Amino acid sequence: MGRLYDSLMRAETERRQAGPVLNEVTSTPDFSSSFMTEPLLLESVSTATIEISGKSNLIALTDPRSLAAEKFRALAARLEHLRNERELKSILVTSSMMSEGKTLTTGNLAVTLSKHCGSKVLVIEGDLRRPSLSALLGLKQRQGLHHWWSSRKENIAHYVYKINGMPLWFLGAGEPSDQPSEILQSAEFAEAFGQLSGPFDWILVDAPPMLPTVDVNLWSRLVDGMLLVVREGITPVKALEQGIASLDSPKFVGVVLNDNSDLAGKKYYGTPTEFPGKGKNSNS
Repeated sequence: MGRLYDSLMRAETERRQAGPVLNEVTSTPDFSSSFMTEPLLLESVSTATIEISGKSNLIALTDPRSLAAEKFRALAARLEHLRNERELKSILVTSSMMSEGKTLTTGNLAVTLSKHCGSKVLVIEGDLRRPSLSALLGLKQRQGLHHWWSSRKENIAHYVYKINGMPLWFLGAGEPSDQPSEILQSAEFAEAFGQLSGPFDWILVDAPPMLPTVDVNLWSRLVDGMLLVVREGITPVKALEQGIASLDSPKFVGVVLNDNSDLAGKKYYGTPTEFPGKGKNSNS
């Protein structure tokens, strides 16, 4: 873990010394506090029920007494503590590359914050190119951000679903998008995101990996903080450094070390085993 943290710090230091990153999104404004909009009316949204199989990795719901579920409760507690020290409501969950467990982390953390902490949570399927959170939650074939963007005449609340049995709401991608940057850097979406944030205690965004697209850079302008998911023994340090260097304004609040480990003869998938400090490499 020490090598990982040193690499993160080194990459962030080099990024700061190099100055602003000149790329195709450098001129996009930071919308995180630009809009004052009418809040979403929760009573107006549709309802849905999570449909999962016995093999689902949504451990916080299917096996709440497991060690993995306890780890997610510890992660939720750390975030609640951080929120007492700084403004922290919307969190983007990302990784340096695919298959590191960011979607598992987002889904389990959303269930934990809502079911076990009693918070009103909106979870957004923010990977518009390769959406996978809806499959984890068993909420496929529902319209979402793609359909909202196609019409842009409807209130985004029409695409938000209340999950039965929990104070949990879901906004999906709907369909894969070929040009998500068009959506994410638009003033219309920034305004809609501001509208969504009103009635919730937490907003979690299951974002794409930092590499190779610019999507995380655009999402980071809308949120208060970022969680970086790293899979032990899988994530290349160089990919981490490149991913961090690609961000204009990273707002890391912590690192989740995702580890497949045999404990007491049982495998726990998607277990966050590290969440160091208070985001020492955050520049918020």
